[in-house]
Amino acid sequence: MENEKNITVLGIGRLGLCFALTLERGGYNVVGYDIRKDYVCSIENKTLKSYEPGVEQYLLEAENFRPTTDLEEAINHANILFILVRTTSLPDGKYDTSQVEKLLEAIEKHGRVKSKHLVISCNVNPGYSDAVQKRMKKFGYIVSYNPEWVAQGRILKDQAYPDLVVIGQANKEAGDVIEQIYKNICKSNPKIHRMDRLSAEITKVSLNCFLSTKLSYANMIGEIALKSGVSPDPILAAIGDDSRINPKYFKYGFGYGGPCLPRDTRAMVNYANKIGINPSIIKAVMEVNKSHLAFQIEQFVKKHDKNKPVVIDSVTYKPGTVIIEESQQLLFAVEIAKRGYKVIIREHPEVIRQVKALYGNLFVYEEREYKEYN
Repeated sequence: MENEKNITVLGIGRLGLCFALTLERGGYNVVGYDIRKDYVCSIENKTLKSYEPGVEQYLLEAENFRPTTDLEEAINHANILFILVRTTSLPDGKYDTSQVEKLLEAIEKHGRVKSKHLVISCNVNPGYSDAVQKRMKKFGYIVSYNPEWVAQGRILKDQAYPDLVVIGQANKEAGDVIEQIYKNICKSNPKIHRMDRLSAEITKVSLNCFLSTKLSYANMIGEIALKSGVSPDPILAAIGDDSRINPKYFKYGFGYGGPCLPRDTRAMVNYANKIGINPSIIKAVMEVNKSHLAFQIEQFVKKHDKNKPVVIDSVTYKPGTVIIEESQQLLFAVEIAKRGYKVIIREHPEVIRQVKALYGNLFVYEEREYKEYN
């Protein structure tokens, strides 16, 4: 087994597991580390049930991927380790890096290594990776930052066919190592951008902030169109066909939600404020996203009779997932139900379970088959 073909993924939740399986299919011998024993056992036995398309199949077909709860085994397996643990938002908008901190503490307890690349791939606050490098240098680790842009419901596809790869390299050697990995696993020919760690961290949140801006702008134009008595669709289609704008993320609908865009907009506002920049555009985007929901509710109430049941086929933040985190669709359903409408939610059983835990009998629930998601 050639050592350069060995890779360790620290944190094999939804995103980490997908990345580990993508690496394995790219020809690497992968060890995936996680602290959850039952979860790791289900992966090892290949009995894991995943709502992410393709994961169960990839797992069944994987021959060179091994999950473990043994951190020492994971560290010893490879000279390059990717960190992909969960980072949520703190009340002030910063990313909560406590899981990364716990992992780093555990790595420190393992002791000094000769020389290994430690690549942070989860969302972190700008400047964090530089601080980790200072901390981990004495333990023999070379720290880089390598973010991913993937959409829930198509993570494996996005990892195999990325538009771009951003590498916040510790040095040229680290950049070369990471770039070669992507050349091996990508089926597309992505543009590769190599830069310092801080620039890569800013790039990560900036790109997602632009997507939030684009979505919010499309919804604002849609509101103008509807208030004028015309459909927003042909207007946005025409604007999107200008090559400088592009039709992606440029349609009228619900505002942005889910586990990525809201967190990144908040993180950028926090960072910009910290360094003395007023992120006025991003603040406006956040306000538009909030006011757009109020506009949609107002438009709905004007047109719909309270005596007629309202059927909603999806309350996840986007179709094709079971994620309700910061879902504008769910917030819409909640608000009209509170206004006296009988709301029937037709959803996957897992989504219904989550919604019931939050809102109980506020809705009438009807289950749909999982196959409708694929």
